[in-house]
Amino acid sequence: MNQLPYNPKLKPLAAKLRKAGNLSEVIFWCAVKDRQYKGLDFDRQKVIGNYIVDFYCAKMKLVVEIDGESHSEKAEYDAVRHKYLEDLGLTVIHFLDNDIKQNLKGVFEYLEKHAVFNE
Repeated sequence: MNQLPYNPKLKPLAAKLRKAGNLSEVIFWCAVKDRQYKGLDFDRQKVIGNYIVDFYCAKMKLVVEIDGESHSEKAEYDAVRHKYLEDLGLTVIHFLDNDIKQNLKGVFEYLEKHAVFNE
């Protein structure tokens, strides 16, 4: 497997984000940590290039982003970031903060139907 680009200067920030964690990220993490979801290993607050993604599954080349209200103000930045990650061959899926909090089952149903899991 190809090594993903990595900016080591972002490692302390990623660790800080893991400790802070917002509620929807903690809910998702509790459902996927320790290979609880389909036996897949997810990383939380993973540094990829000059970005920190919310969740990353190397086996599936999958990035899961949980978007809160602040993302509506960063559309251009998010689009550049999304394209960068896709250009690395990664699948990027965005879920809304409220979807995680109110419909976690639906989030996982969506992931299961997504082509990346059917390969």
